[in-house]
Parts: sequence; C-alpha cells; structure tokens
Amino acid sequence: NGASKAYSMTGWRIGIACGDAKVIKAMTNMQSQSTSNPASISQAAAEKAFNMDQSIVGEMLKAFDERRQWIVKALNDIEGVSCNDPEGAFYVFPNISGLLGKSAGGKRIETDMDFAAWLLEEAMVAVVPGTPFGAPGYMRLSYATSMENIQKGVGRIAEAAKKLS
Repeated sequence: NGASKAYSMTGWRIGIACGDAKVIKAMTNMQSQSTSNPASISQAAAEKAFNMDQSIVGEMLKAFDERRQWIVKALNDIEGVSCNDPEGAFYVFPNISGLLGKSAGGKRIETDMDFAAWLLEEAMVAVVPGTPFGAPGYMRLSYATSMENIQKGVGRIAEAAKKLS
C-alpha cells in the first residue's frame, strides 16, 4: 500500500507492506538493490498520515468519487472522446481516436502525441498521451485536483475539440 492515493501524497514515493516475515524479508532484499530510500520528509509526512484520524480518508474518497463521476461524464459528452470509468487511482484514460486525423488552424492532428502538444498550445491544458503507456489514441488526465480546476480543464478540452474538423 502507499500514501499516494489514500492521503493524496502523490509524488512522495512512499508506501508500506505488511505480510509474512519471510516475504517481507525477500521484498526488502529485492527493494534495497533496485531503489533508494525515500526522503526523510516523506517518511515523516507518511508517518503522520498513517497515525492521524482516518475518518478523513472516507471524506477524501467521496470527493474523488464525485470528481471521477463528473470527469467521466464530461469527457463522454465531447464528440470523438470515449471514457470508461477507471478502476483505481485518480486518473482517467479516455480514447481520443475520434479526434485524430482532423485539423485545426492548418495543423493536422494525427496521433495522441500531436493532440497533447496541440492541446497544450491551443487550450493551455496539459495531458499525458497514451503512447508512452502503450496505448496510442488515448490520453491520461488526473482528477487529483479541485473540481473547479477539473471543470476548467475539461471545458477547455471540449472547446478545443470543437475546432477540429
């Protein structure tokens, strides 16, 4: 398990493992040869999170669920975009293949990589193309931010998509 999702500590790169002592020992041996230790500030923050009143986790999960439901519906409302409900984390991975092969302002958008670059320039929205994940024609968006930011970003994506023909 980790602190990233339960406590919104993305990027802190710290987790925990519980299990049989032999399994944990083997994991420790393997991990010690493949990664370095997390920063001391990350360890202190995670310790506080693990030991705090855990009722906040339920509140955070509810907020993430509301954001997830909103972003999936809003993305599905954009012509050329299809988004399934994610099964974990706080990312959506919509299929944008319906937007590819189109043009806007004399620029042809052939790939998800093209779309991500164009979207940043055109709408000032940063998305991660699916190609680096082995999924060309998709993009990854995080909903680990405020509902206001999500609505603003998806609104910009929707407006930009309307310019493609």
